[in-house]
Amino acid sequence: MSTAYTIVTIVGAAMVGFSAVSVFLHAKWVVEPLAEYGVPRSWWPWLGTAKAAGAIGLVVGLFVPVIGVAAAVGLVLYFTGAVVTVLRARSYAHVPFPLMYAAPVVASLVLWI
Repeated sequence: MSTAYTIVTIVGAAMVGFSAVSVFLHAKWVVEPLAEYGVPRSWWPWLGTAKAAGAIGLVVGLFVPVIGVAAAVGLVLYFTGAVVTVLRARSYAHVPFPLMYAAPVVASLVLWI
């Protein structure tokens, strides 16, 4: 396992974990856009749980690679859905935010190969 893979994976997990905690704590800068995009409030805990599970999966993947790959693929799909949601809401200025969280996850997948 390379040092770059380990660092990128830990950074990605930390970023996604931070995002999950922000949803759970209803941080204003996270939940206001979700409401603007039309994401039902009842989905928010599930979205936070999906991010938290993905972050944990990335870390576990350092020891059990198949779990890390599954978590990374799941997170890439999650953030792809987030980009689509932002685009559908026509909040084009917000597109970089889910991409910012997806970038280290994609990088960890690339480095894993």
